[in-house]
Amino acid sequence: MPSSLHCIDCAQQYPIQRVIYACEACGGLLDVRHDIGARRSSLTADTFDSRLGALDAPYNSGVWRFKELVYPDIDDNSIVSRMEGNTNLYELPRVAAFAGVDTLFLKHEGENPTGSFKDRGMTTGVTQARILGMERVACASTGNTSASMASYAARAGMQGIIFLQNQQIALGKLAQGIAFGATCLQINADFDRNMELVRLVSEKLGIYLLNSINPFRLEGQKSIMFEALQQLRWRTPDWIVVPGGNLGNSSAFGKGLLEMLEAGLIDRLPRLAIIQAEGANPLYRHFSSGFGQFEPVKAETIASAIKIGNPVNLQKAIRALEWTSGVVEEVSDQQIMDAKAVIDGVGIGCEPASACSVAGARKLVERGIIKRGDTVLGVLTGHILKDPEATIDYHADQLPALSPESANKMRQVDDDFDEIVSVLSERAP
Repeated sequence: MPSSLHCIDCAQQYPIQRVIYACEACGGLLDVRHDIGARRSSLTADTFDSRLGALDAPYNSGVWRFKELVYPDIDDNSIVSRMEGNTNLYELPRVAAFAGVDTLFLKHEGENPTGSFKDRGMTTGVTQARILGMERVACASTGNTSASMASYAARAGMQGIIFLQNQQIALGKLAQGIAFGATCLQINADFDRNMELVRLVSEKLGIYLLNSINPFRLEGQKSIMFEALQQLRWRTPDWIVVPGGNLGNSSAFGKGLLEMLEAGLIDRLPRLAIIQAEGANPLYRHFSSGFGQFEPVKAETIASAIKIGNPVNLQKAIRALEWTSGVVEEVSDQQIMDAKAVIDGVGIGCEPASACSVAGARKLVERGIIKRGDTVLGVLTGHILKDPEATIDYHADQLPALSPESANKMRQVDDDFDEIVSVLSERAP
């Protein structure tokens, strides 16, 4: 049975050849559904493990290595790829000690081609745009989505169009969109308003929308879980901890984990913990109220990648929480940046939003929800160079209302041999 689109609310079905992002019957979000039961005999650990280290497309990609779970019937020649994925899984005792657990793994999605997990979703999203014959693709973005979309659009020979807010854009992200040739529109509006605008404009002008409301984006992003569990030899951790902004990753993770369980690749579901910044915490508030009336927030946080007050994937994220007996937590900008300094200090680094995983795990340990003996898998979503200004300002103690716990201050010295020796002698291990 071929793959199809299904409404998560009313179960209405649509063919995957349609340009459609929400159910026409009820307005619900759409899933890409594959007939896993019919393919189960080929969905084995041996199948996917045999492709590790492949040199040729499509299996040299950490997304398309799992093709049967991502887009089973696609012609390989239609795939738009930059060999995304294949990111490292780090076991980090020093970070684990900071978080308060014995075993912590961090999956570093900042090691993707454009420096964030978005590349996994863009390889599938832009591939679908190619299949549909689209010439223009668009997104609203806080930075990482635009960088990735611009790159993959350029690879596919399409025009990329980016809706950006006009302030607090990390230069490491903005530079990529410009360099890759996208049309960049800087608009006097926040992300949530830009999301409304890009949907309206895309419908009016026949442009293919590549924000995470597009279900093909999430098909690529769920491969983070496939690859991480493969790296753990298909042994399920107790917890998956992930930052939450537009909630695409957490939604994709829930779907991917459930599909692995159905395929028999894992024997149980881990619990999912979604971590939001205190200043951009609509899901946390919704969760804490028992999922009563949802209220968007005016987002404000140093973690620009998750500075979103009205996430489009809310219902899918709630579904993922229900499937996994998951929880939602919030962390302050202070906690985010202190956790980031610890991650940076072990030599792998990340952008601020990524550090929510470790800051949130630590807070959940303090609350007794995560136990010291639990195995925790955290996801780092972006590269340290995505937002170098935040890093430099933290260590220089120049971030308003924050006091760095782990500052590594620049030392100013004269052109003087004895002074240099004196300073280094003070800092000798």
